[in-house]
Amino acid sequence: MRSRIFLATAIAVAFAWATAALAVDEPTAEGLWEQSMNGRVGGWFFIFAQDDVYYGALVKMFPRPGDDPNPLCTACSGDQKNQPSLGLVMIKGMQRNGRHYQNGSILDPRDGSVYGATMEVTPDGQKLKLRGYLGIPLFGSTQTWKRLPIESLAPSEVPENLAQYWPVAVDKPEKPKSKAPHAAAKP
Repeated sequence: MRSRIFLATAIAVAFAWATAALAVDEPTAEGLWEQSMNGRVGGWFFIFAQDDVYYGALVKMFPRPGDDPNPLCTACSGDQKNQPSLGLVMIKGMQRNGRHYQNGSILDPRDGSVYGATMEVTPDGQKLKLRGYLGIPLFGSTQTWKRLPIESLAPSEVPENLAQYWPVAVDKPEKPKSKAPHAAAKP
């Protein structure tokens, strides 16, 4: 009887250890990603974690000729209204479960709409499937983003509101002190 209990305990401990080891080795969504459609790069997004919740912000834009190079989110609501699109946290509230992320939302800055969202990192960690949906995931659309080396974006290009989350030290030039404080965008 004791040998059966010992064997069952040993198997349970080994299974728990193996499961924990797999979770640690699974790739994360944290990092720099390229969003493109129909062969045209739209932007680079930085996905980061804060208190085990994942967020994503636009860190580089590739506007078409004639597009506003510094668009504002005029259709957004709340504290994101009229904020610059560059540095805007558009992916919010993602909760990780291995390579899968759920219970999040994504903002469409073109019209201010907020959709439910899920993400999945491929096993090799090089692609991210981001699905935005209305109501349930069945009614949605999926984009596949490509991972970029974090060094692809120069530290001087990192939007100020994201510098604290950037994995590489960001040295920003010191600005002259102004009389009125400026509000920083929050995730």
